[in-house]
Amino acid sequence: MISAQDLIEKITSAATCDDCIVVVKDKTQANLRWASSTLTTNGVITERSVTVIAFIAQDGGMAAGGVSRTDVNESDIPQLLEQAVAAAKAAGKAEDFAPLATNVSLGDWNGQHVPTGPEIFKDFAPALGDMFARSVSDDIELFGYAEHTHETTWIGSKGGLRLRKDSPVGRVEMTGKSHQRSRSTWSGIETRDFKNVSVADIDAEVRQRLNWQAKKVDMPAGHYDTILPSGSVADLFTYMMWVSGARDAFEGQSVFSKPGGGTRVGEKLSNVGFQFFTDPNYAQLPAANFVATAVSSPFSSVFDNGQPIKHVDWIKDGVLQSLIQTRATAALTSLDFTPLGENAIMSVDGGKGSLTDLISKVDDGLLLTTFWYIRMVDPNSLLLTGLTRDGVYHVKGGEVVGATNNFRWNDSPVSALNRIAHASATEWTQPREWAGDISNMAVPALVIKNFNMSTVSPGN
Repeated sequence: MISAQDLIEKITSAATCDDCIVVVKDKTQANLRWASSTLTTNGVITERSVTVIAFIAQDGGMAAGGVSRTDVNESDIPQLLEQAVAAAKAAGKAEDFAPLATNVSLGDWNGQHVPTGPEIFKDFAPALGDMFARSVSDDIELFGYAEHTHETTWIGSKGGLRLRKDSPVGRVEMTGKSHQRSRSTWSGIETRDFKNVSVADIDAEVRQRLNWQAKKVDMPAGHYDTILPSGSVADLFTYMMWVSGARDAFEGQSVFSKPGGGTRVGEKLSNVGFQFFTDPNYAQLPAANFVATAVSSPFSSVFDNGQPIKHVDWIKDGVLQSLIQTRATAALTSLDFTPLGENAIMSVDGGKGSLTDLISKVDDGLLLTTFWYIRMVDPNSLLLTGLTRDGVYHVKGGEVVGATNNFRWNDSPVSALNRIAHASATEWTQPREWAGDISNMAVPALVIKNFNMSTVSPGN
């Protein structure tokens, strides 16, 4: 197969449009999957995607159009370029036009993609087998998967862009069931290389939560002081980022719109010293320091490829500082150009300890395991709804005293920012609802006062 770099050179050399950007992504993924404490499948997947974007000058701006394919050969190049040019002409002058970056080189352009493979599980797999054996002897059924993905992205252009980034990430998801599947819980962890994954810790967490479910306490719908593990916090606030586009806010279409016009940038949103930022140089969650996108969206623009990504404070000391901007929306809103980074870090001033420490601080409330099926109810307030899943626990006097029923909940992450009672230390975590879509998040567990459990859910 032709190398990504050679493919890019051949496409850009053949392009006759004013400029042309080519995005090539090579991805390999190794995975293990299991059910009823038995390994079911394993394997390695190899994928390549190629996007060709043509740019044509028009009336002081540019039109842009792209086409994406897999398994591209040299013989496909003329057709790809023809289709991209046709798409650009059909699109007309782009609203998100900004001058294209030229002659920017970042990353190891000449290096080849380093594929992942089953060797990534060399320590994990034997420990997983031991966990299976223990679970069978104790009538616990385990379901889940482990996967490791390495994606390499190259971006090249006629104008001299030569950008490369690597994104290795892995995850483990483990669901444990016992007592004829009447009890169920979940554990998940994000990783780079599985060196930080402790199967013993996963086993201990699953067993502890299944044991907590020995006592059942039915509880009604209502507003509860609720302990959200870091993964649930990540799920909740990921949705907040997804509606943080500056243009939508500026045009009055989001929770971050200011009554009467403009945005809520500069407004205090949290009752505590809440910090939320992205930073490509954050040591635990390294990320690309340049914009890399194959398509334009409310959050990104193909015209911004190669533009630098720096530290951005989205919320600082509880105050909204920035919204997601392309260069075009930054000009529209008269705010700084703040592209969305590849990581997200949250912290609360004074937050310390672990989830266990938060439990000890709650006199009467709930401890969640995960959220599930999160959906929008009202964009103006960012009211969301969803279900709790795989274990809700009643906390009394700083201790878990038993399991209770699941709930449907209705609440807003923006409103919740102003009801933070306690926070743990920030930790690298895995969202469950958005697993596979979102990684690179470090957030604390939180106690949110008066979280709205709107109805009782009959589901397990």
